[in-house]
Amino acid sequence: MNIFARIGRAVMTVLAHIGALALFTGKALAGIVSPPIYFRLILIQIMRIGYYSLPVVGLTAFFMGGVLALQIYLGGNRFGAEAIVPQVVVLGITRELGPVIAGLMIAGRVAAAIAAEIGTMKVTEQIDALTTLATNPIKYLVAPRIVAAVVSMPILTLIGDSIGVMGGYVVSVYSLDFNGSAYLKNTWDFAHNDDITSGLIKAAVFGFIVALMGCYNGFNSKGGAQGVGNATTYAVVSSSILILAADYVLTALLFHK
Repeated sequence: MNIFARIGRAVMTVLAHIGALALFTGKALAGIVSPPIYFRLILIQIMRIGYYSLPVVGLTAFFMGGVLALQIYLGGNRFGAEAIVPQVVVLGITRELGPVIAGLMIAGRVAAAIAAEIGTMKVTEQIDALTTLATNPIKYLVAPRIVAAVVSMPILTLIGDSIGVMGGYVVSVYSLDFNGSAYLKNTWDFAHNDDITSGLIKAAVFGFIVALMGCYNGFNSKGGAQGVGNATTYAVVSSSILILAADYVLTALLFHK
């Protein structure tokens, strides 16, 4: 019966973590909508999460667009369908690759930083000091980061989409001998508002996931420096998995027949 006991303990542990995350999410949402609102902290976090992440997202998006154009060209060349490169590039980037790649890059950069920062405050009892000073740590630490991530991610994704399309343009025109004006015209004609909007909705959800998992793992870190290191690892891994899972759910909801 030992194996059933182990399975039961594992299931109970997972359910306990899900319940704790649900309670933490509820507290975070309540902290976002209830006063006071720390606008200065939100602006600081927008700079840290959004502005400082622009180089990473931009470089990733550019090479992603170039690789996508090259792969589509090589695949379409087998069937004489090389002309579909601009259409598929803009569709793939705006709907799927733009928000997902931006979300994963932000998860690796921001979720780890948030978990490390809050985890350090947790193990050094700075969060307890905030409570002693009659400051709600959820409102002061979690709410500004979640709001900043939700605001920053769509902007980053929109910029990343533009750079990604430009990367596909550069590869197609200067390496695959496409006509530049025809490529841009096909891209413009094929890009629909629904495709761009769906990507921005995904980006906002991914930003919420990244900030939430970073804060949650930081708040639950324990055991000194090793606990903070584990919190950063859990934050990145959980954020990445939830982003991919949420991407499937949102795609099924936004593009259902």
